[in-house]
Amino acid sequence: MSEKYKVIDSTVPTFITITVVDWVDVFTRPIYCSILDESLNYCIKEKGLSVHTYVYMTNHIHLIVTAPEDELQNVVRDFKKFTSKKIIAAIKEQPESRREWLLRKFSYAAEVRGRAKNYKLWQDGFHPVILDTLEKIEQRINYIHYNPVTAEIVFHPRDYVNSSYRNYEEDNANLCNVNTEVLW
Repeated sequence: MSEKYKVIDSTVPTFITITVVDWVDVFTRPIYCSILDESLNYCIKEKGLSVHTYVYMTNHIHLIVTAPEDELQNVVRDFKKFTSKKIIAAIKEQPESRREWLLRKFSYAAEVRGRAKNYKLWQDGFHPVILDTLEKIEQRINYIHYNPVTAEIVFHPRDYVNSSYRNYEEDNANLCNVNTEVLW
């Protein structure tokens, strides 16, 4: 792993991207997004993770997070491992028209990459970028919140359910599903 992609200081807001293998569109069903919500809330409560901003796109997630010193890599590793198992189980158990294709895709990824036993949902790594200035923080928050608009999924970020945008809006009583700590 290059120096560019190592977590330097977990206590500084860090932009991360976690991507599904082969950019497979998994997060098109609410059940899979709920697994991400529950898992992030668990990491917040039990592992000291602070989620400041997030968005779930169909095949990747963006977050701005902080964690106790030297813990971010461990928290992200555990999050990916747990959500992978839960999402694979949900694919098997829930009504899913793409079940066979998804399982075959994730099984093949595990076989080819040799980094998982049966299924591999997430790509390796999470490309952390330290946000050490207010300008960088603001730019990434806007990037995250406007990602669904850029992808032409919604017209306004407040309309996208799987995002922290509403927590940043003044006077919005409809907060998001993840317990975020807004940065302003």
